[in-house]
Amino acid sequence: MNGERRYTIGELARRTGLSVKTIRYYADRGIVPPTDRSPAGYRRYGPDAVARLELVRTLRDLGVDLAAIRRVVDREVALHEVTAAHAEALAVQIRVLRLRQAVLSAAARRDAGPEEVELLHRLARLSGQERDRLVADFLDAVFDGVATGPAYPGIMRSLTPELPDEPSAAQVQAWVELAELAQDPDFRAGMRRLVRQYAADHDVPGPPRPDGVAVVRDAVAPALAAGVDPTSPAADAVVVTAMGRYAQLTGQADGTDLRRRLLARLETANDPRRDRYLDLLSVVNGWPAGGQTTPALDWFIRALGTRTPEPAQ
Repeated sequence: MNGERRYTIGELARRTGLSVKTIRYYADRGIVPPTDRSPAGYRRYGPDAVARLELVRTLRDLGVDLAAIRRVVDREVALHEVTAAHAEALAVQIRVLRLRQAVLSAAARRDAGPEEVELLHRLARLSGQERDRLVADFLDAVFDGVATGPAYPGIMRSLTPELPDEPSAAQVQAWVELAELAQDPDFRAGMRRLVRQYAADHDVPGPPRPDGVAVVRDAVAPALAAGVDPTSPAADAVVVTAMGRYAQLTGQADGTDLRRRLLARLETANDPRRDRYLDLLSVVNGWPAGGQTTPALDWFIRALGTRTPEPAQ
């Protein structure tokens, strides 16, 4: 026997913090075999046993199985290969857990029944190709027959969710809700009407221009922030400004017909689900939140409505 220090199993337990039972189990599995035995027949371990046990404990805490650990300590496989494989397996588990969290959170928020929970679960588990098909189907339904101008590819991209390969829990939750909304026939119909109205407003010569919703949102923002009553005289200037910009956008003069036309556009656009879709889209794509349009549209619809005569019956 050489002069290297030998440790009893009890001493190893004190030095490593592992129990005697655990060390004996590892020894029986060949992961930390004893160096020799004492004259009385007790197992004894060399100095390298401490380092081995520290590595085994670390890898076990990280979820590496004992078979893989034995291959590492026996130098049958490099440590980096095992850790890389287990890191990838853990990444898969994390993605699965995020999906489950998204489904359960969405179901809890809306007090969902069994059928809705099943739908949410299915949406969360879609593959990348399946997500792409769902989005393409939504955009086809919204833009079919009208997406012919130079501005439309950019508009379609601005409405396209792209879930990253490693999404956060918030992105997964947003995707599930967005996907459910994109399949709502009523929401699709409303978005299609909005796109057709946008096309009608932009069927004029010249480069792409902002739509009526953007014109109103920008014109109304200061008055909305200041708490101006839309039915008060103080709102007159806001209406004049917005209508002037909209008239320029459409190439028509401000008047009753144009005001009724804008009211129709805004009433179609004033769907809280549209704001919700854009909010969810920002989360999924990692974009800055664009702000809601509903408060501005509510304000201007009231302001313009009180200043526009009803059509003759």
